[in-house]
Amino acid sequence: MQRHSLRLALALPAVATLALTACTAVNERGDGPGGGSGLAGTISGAGASSQEAAQAAWQAGFVESNPDVTVNYDPIGSGGGREQFVNGGSDFGGTDAYLDEQELAGAKERCGEVVELPVYVSPVALVFNLEGVDTLNLSPETIAKVFNQDITTWNDPEIAADNPDAQLPDTPITPVNRSDESGTTENFLEYLSAAAPEAWPHEVSGDWPVAGGEAAQGTSGVVQAVRNGNGTIGYADASQAGELSTVSVGVGDEFVDYSPDAAAKVLEVSERIEGRGEYSYAYDVARDTTESGTYPIVLVSYALACTNYDDSGKAELVRSYFEYMLSAEGQDTAAENAGSAPLSYTLRKDLEPAVAAIGSGSGS
Repeated sequence: MQRHSLRLALALPAVATLALTACTAVNERGDGPGGGSGLAGTISGAGASSQEAAQAAWQAGFVESNPDVTVNYDPIGSGGGREQFVNGGSDFGGTDAYLDEQELAGAKERCGEVVELPVYVSPVALVFNLEGVDTLNLSPETIAKVFNQDITTWNDPEIAADNPDAQLPDTPITPVNRSDESGTTENFLEYLSAAAPEAWPHEVSGDWPVAGGEAAQGTSGVVQAVRNGNGTIGYADASQAGELSTVSVGVGDEFVDYSPDAAAKVLEVSERIEGRGEYSYAYDVARDTTESGTYPIVLVSYALACTNYDDSGKAELVRSYFEYMLSAEGQDTAAENAGSAPLSYTLRKDLEPAVAAIGSGSGS
């Protein structure tokens, strides 16, 4: 990931909290020069803080053609975003974990069929701050033991085995985790459970299961806590890692740095979960892969919408906004400004019928 992109991503969240004017994707569809769609109104979304920089970039790109439309996004976290969406408190949602069975049932009651699409794929970086050490290799088992507090100092023999050339101090390790329910946490725990099951005995959820360490609110809180400490290590969406040092993760016989390309490769070897509805594209991510060049700690963040809205005008606005997010331009904009991995052309084509179904009344 390029450092200039990371710095821009850190600047964008301040924009995301503003109500931004938006346009539709009519230019891409060829509906007329200048995007003169005649759309007007406001739509509001809420959810994953990991999407904050990408949402700001999408809104900024969307603003150029239609000054009579406003799009808001509140990065309250995945859990809050899913709750608001299911309860009808937002027009669209953002979440780093697909809806569970209870949430899916509630969303279908509200929506008819639920549109659940991966719009943002990003590495989850293991960020650390350790005086005198700029790079680290860690195997999955070592990562699990560090965050389970079974390994408590940086010169532990297991860490030294992964880093034979490093001068590791005897500094205590301070793991930093999210204090709020978080899709980033859930994705990280899924990785630990799949890649190091013997070293990680906890159930997967959006809540951190290990007492002690240090807890911080939101992605930005984790990054700040790691930056302000010494001997700290945490997990955060890579778009907000900034200048912090990051871990290269053991995959098969190699250690892999995070990057958009390495993150995208995971989705290529993952399978769609069936039985959730025609327009749900939730994926069983292959987090225990040994595929060379693959970074397995990834966050697949979804956007949620309805096939049935009470207000047809809002339905059209949501559909148009989703078209832009999933367009080649939208994916490239997110990659440039938030460090995400652009979805492939094939996957974007597969998702087109689901986008077209937004506001169609299907399942109502």
